[in-house]
Amino acid sequence: MSEPYDLLVIGGGINGVGIARDAAGRGAKVLLAEKDDLASHTSSASTKLVHGGLRYLEHYEFRLVRESLIERERLLGLAPHIIWPLRFVLPHDEGLRPSWMLRLGLFMYDHIGGRKILPPTRTLDLRAPPHDGILENRLVKGFEYSDCWVEDSRLVVLNALDAEKRGAEICTRTECTALDRRGQVWIAELKGPDGSVRRITARSVVNAAGPWVDQVLGRAIPGERHENLRLVKGSHLVFPKLYDGDHCYIFQNRDDRIVFAIPYEREFTLVGTTDVAFSGDANTIQISDQESAYICDAINEYLKVDVTPSQAVWSYSGVRPLYDDKSRNNSTVTRDYVFELDDPQDAPPILSIFGGKITTYRKLAEHALEKLKMPWLDLGKPWTAGAPLPGGDIPEGDFGNFAARMGEAYPWVPAPALLRLCRAYGTLVTELIDDADSWAAMGTDFGAGLTECEVRYLVDHEYARTADDVLWRRSKLGLHMDDSQRQAVTNWFANEGPK
Repeated sequence: MSEPYDLLVIGGGINGVGIARDAAGRGAKVLLAEKDDLASHTSSASTKLVHGGLRYLEHYEFRLVRESLIERERLLGLAPHIIWPLRFVLPHDEGLRPSWMLRLGLFMYDHIGGRKILPPTRTLDLRAPPHDGILENRLVKGFEYSDCWVEDSRLVVLNALDAEKRGAEICTRTECTALDRRGQVWIAELKGPDGSVRRITARSVVNAAGPWVDQVLGRAIPGERHENLRLVKGSHLVFPKLYDGDHCYIFQNRDDRIVFAIPYEREFTLVGTTDVAFSGDANTIQISDQESAYICDAINEYLKVDVTPSQAVWSYSGVRPLYDDKSRNNSTVTRDYVFELDDPQDAPPILSIFGGKITTYRKLAEHALEKLKMPWLDLGKPWTAGAPLPGGDIPEGDFGNFAARMGEAYPWVPAPALLRLCRAYGTLVTELIDDADSWAAMGTDFGAGLTECEVRYLVDHEYARTADDVLWRRSKLGLHMDDSQRQAVTNWFANEGPK
């Protein structure tokens, strides 16, 4: 076997890639192993928000909210192509939380994280346009506040790209099937996509396997019970656009939960999420009839136009691998991250990660590496707070100006397609388009603005290996295509894709 890796990261969700990127940038020799595609599970099943978590204030999670709000503005500056501001409208509904409580909570939300960029909360008359045509007549007062959108799967991929650029080895569709402590190192067996098994050694391990974190611990530390997780399922529905405008809604429910309605992919509205205990196979998760009915009932309480589950054009579900703090209610289980470090004397450590949220992944990575510093890892100083993600080096973070300049540079690209490409790839869009000088030169047009040129770029640079990797994770173009167009992408991978 070759020289030991300093760090083996198990799991290619947002926490795993964030730690791999940070460690590689500090000079560590890093290998990341993900059993499926990057962001295949929890990290692609979020509500797509970089936010503080307004409702976490009710559970007194002030540290988590403060850290999240600080990170919200920081990430906005580091990836302005895949993260952008949104305005959320919170209606006051008689019989639920009183108006003064909502305003107090939003005052804290505006100030606890030292907001600098995003606009503050304001009070709204919901009887005025556009809300009077959208919301039920009983809703007369509301509050509008700021949070941010994020392309969650792309955030994961861009962190992996940067980790690789800084020397990390990124191994997708590679499962860690065995972990054994031997003296001063771990010996790991990695089963690759072709079924072959590779043995490596590592001085330390980060277990960021999400829903499978206890399973990995069972391999690493056999003979002990590992029951740290509470899996909580969250599901979303996507409808044809339910209202006009760029604003989002956050609706209170009678069960003290909330449901979001968010403009999605230009033509749709994303609605969710649920909080349901989960104990099945985390590899195969689907929305239940009960969850679909719950989401529809929740938004029908507020929107004038009622919806039914049959009107949804797509749904997705994931499980949150939360640390089991023994809360009775799934909605009140802490969303904060929890570390468990196993480091017997004179033995290499394994750090397991529970919980966390997309917004705090960068800070979580710093804290994780702090846990693994000397004597196990000789690391440099934290560096990610000021380092843009790939494609995020847009001058002054002005995406509008950047997109306009790209329009001048590539006038032959259809405007909707170019805007999507700029959003997805930021300044790397020039590498994708490369030497093409016409739309025809981009190769086969599969539909919805997806060309063979882009698919090849995703294969060569972003670890894409299947049509689903392209259509549902690195983009959501599957929503905009019909069955024959999606099948054409599948056929391309069968005939032209990586073998």
